[in-house]
Amino acid sequence: MPVYEEFEAFNAALSPMKAVAGLDLGTQTIGVAVSDGLRSVATPLETIRRKKFGVDATKLLEILTKRDVTGIVLGLPRNMDGSEGPRCQSTRAFARNLANLTDLPIGFWDERLSTVAAERALLEADTSRRRRAEVIDHVAAGYILQGALDRINHLGSGA
Repeated sequence: MPVYEEFEAFNAALSPMKAVAGLDLGTQTIGVAVSDGLRSVATPLETIRRKKFGVDATKLLEILTKRDVTGIVLGLPRNMDGSEGPRCQSTRAFARNLANLTDLPIGFWDERLSTVAAERALLEADTSRRRRAEVIDHVAAGYILQGALDRINHLGSGA
């Protein structure tokens, strides 16, 4: 399956009644979240410590296969002014490489402020600094995925 630039085309490529995964791609970790089959709730799942692309992709695809995921939403780290910098380029390269290993459709979601929102939620929950460091990436992936799920549901309602 191709990598979709347009979110509507990505949404159209998804199989019905199956989960979608959200990824927060960092330089040292990959945060993973998955939705329920109805695509209404994103649940932070785990953080993968990055090693090499092949190792990371194998681990990621194992998780997605086990969860019967139908598509992957990658957080696209745009600059605050909407422009794309080196982190966007590396995210797009990751998507292209991953697309060579799976038939799952891959789409992008603007992730500006997702980590800030995740950090704020963890602080409000009085999470210790050490625990925040352990979970921040997959909680951020949950924020990315929830935004995408809300858009998917909005598109499904004919809007």
